[in-house]
Amino acid sequence: MPETSPTQPSRLRVKFRALIRELSKFGTVGGISFAIDLAIFNVLLQSGVETLFAKTISTVIATTVAFAGNRFWTWRHRSHANMARQYTMFFVLNAIGLGIGLACLAISHYGLGQIWPALQTPLADNVSGQLVGTAAGTLFRFWSYRRFVFRDTPSPGQVSTGQQPERHAANVASPSPVRDSA
Repeated sequence: MPETSPTQPSRLRVKFRALIRELSKFGTVGGISFAIDLAIFNVLLQSGVETLFAKTISTVIATTVAFAGNRFWTWRHRSHANMARQYTMFFVLNAIGLGIGLACLAISHYGLGQIWPALQTPLADNVSGQLVGTAAGTLFRFWSYRRFVFRDTPSPGQVSTGQQPERHAANVASPSPVRDSA
């Protein structure tokens, strides 16, 4: 059995803490972007702008803020070799997230709203577009940004050989000192 110091955190615990830190930063950036999205969406609705167009405009503005926050704060420790690629991928994936939010809003406002007119009110639009749609879109965004836009920087061993790093001896089973004599 490998010896580990009681004060040395396990590798899984270190990865978990890093994930929690990323989620916290992503959530903070997302919260600020959400507030911007919500404010602009409601100002546009009060100004008489059509519901889906108002949501599209508010999301594009909030996305610009989110890109800056995620690139320069949430995932600043990750690879930033090609900003044009990151920017493009961020907006493409965010457009998919926007589509998820718009689909929730359209189903509620135009689909279910035909059956229940109460679902065509500004309150119902905020619940379906801002809460349900944003929550579903946010799950997709975190996964996709982390996976495709702000990729993890490979360790030096992976870059030079193009292979996975070697396993530590502690993770490899050693032969048993007791042998069968049969």
